[in-house]
Amino acid sequence: MSGEVGSKAPAFTLLDSDGNEYSSSSFAGKKAVLAFFPAAFSGVCAEELCTFRDALADYSGLDAEVIGISIDGRFANGAFRDANNINFPILSDYKQTAIADYDVVWPDFAGMDGYTAARRSVFVIDANGNIAWKWLSDAPSDLPPFDEVKSEVEALS
Repeated sequence: MSGEVGSKAPAFTLLDSDGNEYSSSSFAGKKAVLAFFPAAFSGVCAEELCTFRDALADYSGLDAEVIGISIDGRFANGAFRDANNINFPILSDYKQTAIADYDVVWPDFAGMDGYTAARRSVFVIDANGNIAWKWLSDAPSDLPPFDEVKSEVEALS
């Protein structure tokens, strides 16, 4: 099963909100926090990404990058980034390959038959590119345990 703790983190190349390719190889040798979220402009997603935004200096001090990933198009992600002053990459997994590779597919999201979104989830990737820790939401309204995320990144130092 991909996306399991201890396994190699699945590689990806996705578009950022400016249309540039962003590859997982860009954080090779560093720690990373991958925050998969269901939908730009939803209240819980804004709260989640703004919480990571507000803690970004802490993560940078731990030599860790924070990356948001949703299936939304890059234009929606860009508007979401700008509206919330998000200062880390928000990537568009519009082909839904990363959510499949990390096993965080949420089918029929929000009661919309046939609409697939990312399950709210967080993966901590170590400097060797392995999944060191993960959290998966049980409901779209669940927020990640932010203190635990930071503790897991600190534990890799």
